Amino acid sequence: MRFLGGGLAFALSGFMPMHATAQEAVDVELVLAVDVSLSMSFEELRIQREGYVAALRHDEVIQAIRDGVQGRIAVTYFEWAGDASQYMVVPWTVIASREDAERVAAMISSGAPNSARRTSISGGLRYAADLLAESGFRSPKRVVDVSGDGPNNQGEFVNLARDALVASGIVINGLPLMTDGGLTSAFDVPDLDRYYADCVVGGPGSFVIPVNDWSQFPDAVRRKLVQEIAGPGPAERRWTPGQPLPVVKAAAPAPYDCQVGEKRWRGRGFMWDGTP
Repeated sequence: MRFLGGGLAFALSGFMPMHATAQEAVDVELVLAVDVSLSMSFEELRIQREGYVAALRHDEVIQAIRDGVQGRIAVTYFEWAGDASQYMVVPWTVIASREDAERVAAMISSGAPNSARRTSISGGLRYAADLLAESGFRSPKRVVDVSGDGPNNQGEFVNLARDALVASGIVINGLPLMTDGGLTSAFDVPDLDRYYADCVVGGPGSFVIPVNDWSQFPDAVRRKLVQEIAGPGPAERRWTPGQPLPVVKAAAPAPYDCQVGEKRWRGRGFMWDGTP
C-alpha cells in the first residue's frame, strides 16, 4: 500500500521516529580495535586480552568513568586482521559502574582470541566507523582505539581511511606494539610508533602510546583508557625523561611513507604464502 490514512499515519508516528531519535547520552563512545593478525603469537594474544581486562577493572578507569558529566561510557571491542576479518567480541555496552566494567571484562575473557592472515588497519578503521554510525548513543567524543604490531598491507591505504574518519569527527588513538615475541617478518617496521603517528592516528588530542615490551602493555592500556575517557589536559600531554611509556604526538617532523606495508607485501617474492 503506497499511502496511509491520516489517522493511521498519525498513530504510527508516535512509534516509528522514537528509535531513530531517542539516543542514550554517554560521555564517550569508545571502540577498542585489537590486532589479531598471524604475526601475533598465541601468548601475545592472551596477554593482549588480559591487558584490556585488567585496565577495565582498574580503579583509575572506573573513577574516570564516574567523574564524567554523564557518569557512563559506551564501549565495544572487536578483533581485526585482514580487510574482511573483523570479529565482534563485545557489542555496544554501557559502563556506568564497576559491575558493568566486570561484565565487559568477562565478555573479553570468554573464548579463545581470534586469529587471521594479513594486516588491514584501514579495514578495522572502516569497521569501527560503521559501529559508531550505528551505536544508538550520543556523546561529545567518539574515539577509535587501535592497537597493532605492523603496518597496513591489505585494503584501502590507511591514511585515506584515517582522513575519512577524522573528517567525520572521530578521534583515532594508537597503541603500536613494538615487541619481538611473535613472528618476525620482512613486513615489520622498526619505527612503528612513527608510522602510527603519521599514518594511523588523527583528530583533536589524538596520541600514540608505544609498547616496547609486553610487560608494559597493561599499564599502557590503562593510561590510554583514562586519557580517552577523561580527556588529557595540557600537562598530561607533556613527557619528561624518566617517565615510562611516553605519549608520542600525532604530528611527526617529516612525512612517513604510509604505503610501506603495501610495498613490502608486493615485494615479498619468495616469501611463504602464510606470512601475516
